Formats: sequence, C-alpha cells, structure tokens
Amino acid sequence: MPHQEQPVARGPVPVPVIIQTDSRDKWSKKIDFLLSVIGFAVDLGNVWRFPYICYQNGGVTQFCCVSTGAFLIPYVLMAVFGGVPLFYMELALGQFHRTGAISIWKHICPIFKGIGFAICIIALYVSFYYNTIIAWALFYFYSSFSSTLPWTNCENTWNTENCTDYFGKNNVTWTNYSRSPAEEFYTRNVLELHESAGLGNVGIIRWQLMLCLFLIFTIVYFSLWKGVKTSGKVVWVTATLPYVVLFILLIRGATLPGAWRGVVFYLQPKWEKLKETSVWVDAAAQIFFSLGPGFGVLLALSSYNPFNNNCYRDAIVTSLVNCLTSFLSGFVIFTVLGYMAEQRHVNVEDVAKNKGPSLLFITYPEAIANMMGSTFFAIIFFVMMITLGLDSTFGGLEAIITAVMDEYPDFLSHRRELFVLGLVVVCFLGSLSTLTKGGAYVVKLLEEFGVGSSIIAVVFLEATAVSWFYGINRFSNDIKAMLGYTPGLFWKVCWVAISPAFLAYIIISSLLNPSPLTLFDYTFPDWSITVGYIIGMSSFMWIPIYMVYKLVWTPGSLKQRLAVCLRPERTLPDIHTDTLGLTPVP
Repeated sequence: MPHQEQPVARGPVPVPVIIQTDSRDKWSKKIDFLLSVIGFAVDLGNVWRFPYICYQNGGVTQFCCVSTGAFLIPYVLMAVFGGVPLFYMELALGQFHRTGAISIWKHICPIFKGIGFAICIIALYVSFYYNTIIAWALFYFYSSFSSTLPWTNCENTWNTENCTDYFGKNNVTWTNYSRSPAEEFYTRNVLELHESAGLGNVGIIRWQLMLCLFLIFTIVYFSLWKGVKTSGKVVWVTATLPYVVLFILLIRGATLPGAWRGVVFYLQPKWEKLKETSVWVDAAAQIFFSLGPGFGVLLALSSYNPFNNNCYRDAIVTSLVNCLTSFLSGFVIFTVLGYMAEQRHVNVEDVAKNKGPSLLFITYPEAIANMMGSTFFAIIFFVMMITLGLDSTFGGLEAIITAVMDEYPDFLSHRRELFVLGLVVVCFLGSLSTLTKGGAYVVKLLEEFGVGSSIIAVVFLEATAVSWFYGINRFSNDIKAMLGYTPGLFWKVCWVAISPAFLAYIIISSLLNPSPLTLFDYTFPDWSITVGYIIGMSSFMWIPIYMVYKLVWTPGSLKQRLAVCLRPERTLPDIHTDTLGLTPVP
C-alpha cells in the first residue's frame, strides 16, 4: 500500500508524499513489467484460438472493412467496450492497493473476498492442464532434432492403414477416413489416445510426458522463486523470442505455393455472418480470454509498480500489442493452411476441422514437415510455443503466490522459496491425470469447465463490486491520486454498465447455447459433463460461502453487519490521498 505523511493539525495542510512500501518487492525496470504483462496476455491462444475463430466463421473481414489489416468489427467492439476497460481496471486496482487478489478486497468490499479465493482455485486448474500443453510442445521440440521429422511419412510403428501421405503426390485421394502422418504422430505417439477408452479409463501415465512436465516446472520454479526480480529478467527472452519466430514463419509461409489462398480466405468478407449471435459471442470470449482480466495476474503484476506509474498508458499499449499479435498470427497460420489446401487439392475450409491446440500440434507441424529446412522450422516453432506458454504460466502462478503471501504475510513473507516449491509440487501432482493415455480428454474437460464460465462470472462480480459497491467515484479518485487526472466519461460508463453487460452477455449465451463436448471422434459422456459442472462450481462456490461466513461472524444487527461488510476496511497507514482530498506530488 502507498504510504503518506499525515497532515499537521495546525497551519496549512502539507501535500503528502506518496512513497513505496519498503518491504514489498519492486520491478527492477518498467520494461520488466510491460514484458511480463505482454507475456501473460500473449499466449498460445493468440496463435491458435484467434485464427481458428476466424477459420470456423469463414475469414476475418467478414466482420469489417475490406481494407487489408482491418480488425473484426465484433472483435474491436468487444475489445474497446469490454476487454480493455476491464484490463485497465485491474491494472489500476493492483497498482493503487498494492496487494494480491485475496487481501485486496478488504480495501474494496470485504464481503466479496471470496472472489480472491475463487481466482486462486481457477488459476490452479489452469496450471493443471496448461503446463501439460507446454510439455507436449517440449516433446515435439525433442522429436524435432532429426534429419527427417517423425511425422513426415507413414512408415513408423504407430501408423495405421488410414495414414495418408499426400505431399508431393498427385494420385492420392483424401477421404473422411484419411489421417495425416502428423495427426497419427500426435494422437498415437505423443498422446497414445488409441490405448484409452475415454474418461472412464484414461490408462497409465506416460513417463515421457511426465519427464517433459517435470522439466517445465523446474524452469517455472527457478524463474519465480525469488520474485519479480528474477521473473522480470526471464521474460526478456520468453516474451520477445516468439515475435522473432513469428516473423520468420510469416516470411516462410508467404513464400509457400498456395499461401495466397489462405490469405484470401482469411480476409474474404462474408457480411451475412454479422447476423449470427455465435460470431459475437466468439469475439467477446476471445478478447476476454486473450487479455486475461479476472485471473488475478494483472492485480499481482501491477502491485509491484511505483504508485505513480502510468497504468492507463500501460493498459492501452499492452492491449494493442495483444490484439496485433493475434492478427499477425492469423497470417502465419492461414498462409500454411492455404499451402496445405493446395497440396491436398481441397478447399481451405476443409484442411483443419479440430478446434483447439490441434491446430498447433497437427496442422502446422504437418506443413513444416514438408518444407525445405523442416528441422530448423520445427525447432523454432516449438521453441516459440514453449516460450509463449511459459510466460502465461509465470503470470498465473505469480497471481497465486502474490495473493496468498499478501494474505498471510507473517507466516510466508520470509518463506517465498519454500512456498513456491510447495505450489509447484501441488501443480505437478494435479497435472498427473493429464499425462495419462487419455490425458487429452482431461485437458479438454479442465479447459472447458475449470475456467470457462467460472472465470467470466468471477470477473462480472469483480466489475460489479468495484463499480457499484466500492463506487465509481471513489475508484476514479484512486486513479486521480496515481495519475493526476480522473478517468474520462467513456471509462466510467464502461466500468459501470457496458463491461458488466459484456460479461453477462457471454455467460448467458454460453448457458443458453451449450455445444456438445467432443475431441476428435470422442463424445464426452453425460456423467463427465456433470463432473465438469462440479469442477466449475468448486471455485465459484467460495464467493457465497465467504459472504455467509463474513455476515455470520461480524457482530451487530443485520443492518450493521451489511454496513461493515460492504464498507472498505482502512487502517491509518493505508489511507489514500482521496480520503483527505489531497493530490500526490508529481
């Protein structure tokens, strides 16, 4: 929390000087913070989810102007009125209150403290499956050190009679039963899904993937154990290297035969799609999960900033970088899809039909395998995937670390290394089920229900609590104390009405139009959907539980209890300049 000198009782009131809390860790440089935020926001989803949403809806500029480089109309609108305001709100909250996702609520609205616990549980669920995806990438990275990539042909022990190698061949017929060498490498060698009967019998743990995951968590531990001073240096590599690789892959993709077909498909307008509700829901969900408000990461990272840091500028810059990266990734992916369509003699929309990481583990590796210099491009591609994933893991776990350590400072303040070690061990053990031969089904279940609607509902409550209970005027004064000026009317309207409506829209649409859960040819049974809802509720339930607990244990009448539970708790050292009507020294 920012401290200030107390006003003298007699004479003119002096201007308080805002200083840092000496005991709290700080970023070594401003760029460390920016790279950490960009690294968290720009993750694997930017490379596969954004292109896939465009892919399944028939292209990008179906939503926007025909001019090259124009953004999607729904995507831009959802970003401007929903994603970016929430992103800015979390950066400002974290920087002003200088504490994590749990203890921050005593300064905002104590009865909503359960939101902090829910955020930490959701972050744990993310760590259970997200790091497994990075482990898959590490497995591919290791397999890429070969003169002939193992997913190039159908001459391997894991291939079946359905394996169809069509590159460079004119007499090959592609049917609904055909499977590419890359798909069989992924499903039968990396995952070994064929040896699992589904979620009812996921099989044994694959030791190769467990070793990969162990290496990933080892990197994560030594990047986080000393705090932002170490993680802030690691992101200089993990946040910048993906951009170097993306530009290399873009140049290579643009030179492939048929690449133009993919670009035309990417940019071809289909205005009738604007009438479909699903397109707007997809755009809203994409910008929300891409920018990442609600995961506690932005609160944690910004809490180590100087009090007068320009968080408004940071929010705009990092949001723009995130959105531009998604758009750039679309060109990287679609040039390759056009190339594959040319080789298969099919339409671009028939090349890749599986939503999700399959675009990264089947479609793109398949194209790479048949390029000149395939080994080099495979290595740099999977290095990019690993670094993209690590950045987001750093952010997600730092959110838990900061939240718990700020909530229990007396016990944990001098035990960060041990606490981080314990957290990493818990995450590793929680990931074991995703390393089985049916682990991909567990990953899909956790991705769909462990995060999904739960995190959106949490952010909806967070935005409501800040805007309506803490008060938009008080929040605006907090920002003025930091930046020297009050947020404009646009931001206030977004925080009070538009952003919560944006979140409610996503929640209601996803509940009213649930899509069947499938992965490849496997349809998830009804009992697994029930388990999924239980997983989702296991995080969200702590919000009402804490509300009841707070009301029961607060003394006084019901009216007095509500007044205490809804009023921010402030101690004398934590008073901010807005409570005194003063402004900080520039």
